[in-house]
Formats: sequence, structure tokens, C-alpha cells
Amino acid sequence: MILLIKLLLAHFIGDFFLQPQQWVDEKEVKKLKSPKLYFHVLIHIALLCLILRDITLWPIVLIIGISHFIIDAIKLSIQKEETKRLLFFIDQVLHIIVIITVYLIYSKVKINFAELFSEQNLLLITCLAFLTQPVSIIMKTIFTKWNISKLTEGTESLKDAGRYIGILERILVFVFIVADHWEAVGFLITAKSVFRFGDLKESKHRKLTEYILIGTLISFGIAIGIGLLYLYLRH
Repeated sequence: MILLIKLLLAHFIGDFFLQPQQWVDEKEVKKLKSPKLYFHVLIHIALLCLILRDITLWPIVLIIGISHFIIDAIKLSIQKEETKRLLFFIDQVLHIIVIITVYLIYSKVKINFAELFSEQNLLLITCLAFLTQPVSIIMKTIFTKWNISKLTEGTESLKDAGRYIGILERILVFVFIVADHWEAVGFLITAKSVFRFGDLKESKHRKLTEYILIGTLISFGIAIGIGLLYLYLRH
């Protein structure tokens, strides 16, 4: 496990601490012609050598270094302004997959897929998946009874911010319940109430207040219900 930690540490330092924004901007403009791309890869290789400090691990350094260059080169070649954010996450996921794969092969770790897809793990994945998009759609359907666009007219917010906030809060509530930290659920409700209080006070809009309260209670209620259901079915 210490090998995996070292490999991940080298990646995080090289990609996020030792890569100035100026380098990123130059790579996006010049792409494969940018010297910063090659400096970036060399820094990763140097970090791996420095952190691993084991000459017998040179195949790992070589594989990760070459794969890092290939992934970054492909990303820069196909990247456009509208796909930049998506490709950033794909790029990071691919780097992590390579690191984990190399670690598993070198350490000869055997993965028990039967345990990986056990009944309990599938139940956990199902509960978490349900708390994301499905619940968002359910809540959206419930609120079709009222003209929400009219209620929220004039209140500026980030696109889809409410949906993402709802998903995150439901997942957090679920995790807190599974971890038996009900006090954290109360803290989360309090924190959201504090942030919302200013909006409600300024709006002086009873219908908007009721809409927010209903949405919060439904969202938290579903998350609590799924958390309790998971604990019941897990045993």
C-alpha cells in the first residue's frame, strides 16, 4: 500500500503543485509544440525517482512517465474550450487508473471480484445512485404542481446549482447516518438554514419560503429514509 501512496503523492505534486498556470495556458495554445509539456513529464519522472528511491522500480517510473505523456498529449490535441472541463476530469481519472493498475500488477494483488460485487456493496451503490439523479427527477416532478419558475423569478443563481447542492446534501446525510453520526445531520440542516435565512429574509416571499422548506424536508427525508433502509437491509 505504501507504494500506491507514493505513486499518488508524486502525481498530485507534479500535476497540481509543480505545474504553474502559465505552463497550462502555454500547453493549451501550442499543444505538442510546447516545451512545457515535456518539462511537465520530466518533472513527474523526477518526482517518482525521488519519492520511490529504488532503482529496481524503474519499469514503474517508465510506464507512468510514458503514459502520462500520451494521456496529456491526446487531451491537448482534442481539447476545445467547451470540452476543457470534461477532459480535465477524464485526464485525471486515466492517470489514476494507470497508477492503480501498475501498482496492482507490480504488487501482484489479487482482486476478489466476488467480494467486490457482494450483496452489501451492490446495495450501497444502489442507494447512492438513487440519491443522485433519480431523487432529483422525483422532486422536480413533485414541484410541477406549482409554477416554480415564477416563484424564483428575479433570484439569480448558478445553472443547476440547486440540483448539485441537493445531490451533495443527500449523499452527506446518507453517509452520516451509515456512520452513525446523527449530530452531523443536524449540523448540516442548521448550516443550510443559516445560509438560506438571508435569502428568505430579503425576499419576504411566503411562497418562496414554503417552496424552500418543502424541498429541504423532502430531500433530507428521502436521504434519511434511504440511510435507515440501508442499515436495515445490510444486517
